[in-house]
Amino acid sequence: SECFERREEIDPVIHEKMLELFHLYLMTGGMPAAVAAYLKTNNLSSVSEIQKGIVQLYIKDIAKYDPNDKLYMKEIFELIPSELNSKNKRFILKNLNENFKFSRYENSFIWLKEAGVALPVYCAQEPVMPLLLSKSTNLFKLFSSDVGLLASMYADGIQLKILNKEKNMNFGAIYENAIAQELKTQGFDLYYFQSKKQGEIDFLIEYHGKILPIEVKSGKAYTRHQALDNVLSNEPYGIDEAIVFCNENIQMKSGVFYCPVYLAGMLKKEEHAEDVIYSPD
Repeated sequence: SECFERREEIDPVIHEKMLELFHLYLMTGGMPAAVAAYLKTNNLSSVSEIQKGIVQLYIKDIAKYDPNDKLYMKEIFELIPSELNSKNKRFILKNLNENFKFSRYENSFIWLKEAGVALPVYCAQEPVMPLLLSKSTNLFKLFSSDVGLLASMYADGIQLKILNKEKNMNFGAIYENAIAQELKTQGFDLYYFQSKKQGEIDFLIEYHGKILPIEVKSGKAYTRHQALDNVLSNEPYGIDEAIVFCNENIQMKSGVFYCPVYLAGMLKKEEHAEDVIYSPD
């Protein structure tokens, strides 16, 4: 935590070990049965089987709630991996049905959120306080409640690809899912930013009274972030710092804090005093 606060480089040996553990977490996730299986056997195949079983239980629960499949809840849930793996990771409603209207099926997404199955991140059309005022309810990304479950829903063999850090594998969705979970756990309301002129930023949070833009980079091109640069250079926004979560060690450059992805939990939501006393003259 001191390295995070002071923006000081972490010991390289510790950094590599923490990255290894983070990659392990991407595969196991946090479901108690999956974690217990790994601790007992160290067998990622056994972990994957348990995760797939949990996914099937989710689908059965969804089927009980929506027996006539009128709310498309099962289809929504099963589309999460492919939508996150698309270019912009945004959930495209037309991929469910050409005539799909969000207003009609909004309760489906609310149920998946409240049941702890999915984690929606809505689009903020302006990176200004408060983000809620520029929230677009029908533009969103839909993450899994558990990154290990997400990994298990992809094609077989993803565990080895993560362990081997295969270059042809798109880890972006997996990394972003882990960061979304961590930020939500810390109490942040999650948004992303999208603009035709300025580009797209993975996450926006309200942090110490300001907007903090966050990018998540799983590859070597972690210093390429045009949308982030555009927002930082836009003076009316008043944003003077951004974070890029990546595989590299801590460094600061031109207002960008390059931070190891395993330190996302160091972003803590500030607590406000409960009493707000005001007495007019």
